[in-house]
Amino acid sequence: MTGTTLTETPARTVLEERIKTGLKMTYEEFVEHAMEFARIHDEPGTLSVRHLLRLVAGVRKDGTPLGSMRPANARLLERIFDLPISQLLSPPERTTRQADGHPLRVAIAVVLRGSEVLVVRRRGDDLGSTSWQFPAGMVKPGAAPETIAVRETLSETDVHCVVRGGLGTRLHPATRVLCDYVLCDYVAGVAKNVDDFENADVMWVDKSSLVGLIPAERIYRPVLKALDL
Repeated sequence: MTGTTLTETPARTVLEERIKTGLKMTYEEFVEHAMEFARIHDEPGTLSVRHLLRLVAGVRKDGTPLGSMRPANARLLERIFDLPISQLLSPPERTTRQADGHPLRVAIAVVLRGSEVLVVRRRGDDLGSTSWQFPAGMVKPGAAPETIAVRETLSETDVHCVVRGGLGTRLHPATRVLCDYVLCDYVAGVAKNVDDFENADVMWVDKSSLVGLIPAERIYRPVLKALDL
């Protein structure tokens, strides 16, 4: 088989388990299979390798659960596997660790442009629910949080930035995920919502207005200090 390699690490979700051990397909092959299934059965759902990789991981970029997904896409997967989407996206064994045993870790980018800070409106667990957050991405073992912060900012918002420095690391009190906070400076690009799967909107907000979008008690204290809040 060609395409994304399926390793022998334990499946993170039932969906990944069914693709790896049931269908014995690569992610690229399964996406082709799903799109052909949708065409034959007149299903409006769509799927890309990028989105599939997030679905099989079972978590968002910031380490929180995926929650609800678009009904048409959920129905497509449900018809293929004859299982409810809630079961497909559930891990065989719930954990806050990655499949290789390493703690789940995310890099969070605090990007500044003058007096403004970049934020994304992340889709929530329930259909229609959203919350404002900083751009973020999962850090795989061996990867540098600074690299992930810059890369994910670009992939989510089309904004190029450079790292100014680290703001610290904490175990998130709600998600129990290790969070690396990275202070970055804007370089180029017009902020726009590139990742419609994860986010509903992207915008620059004046630092003084940030706590109107994200309550101060939810923001890591060193971030507040870096923003003079």
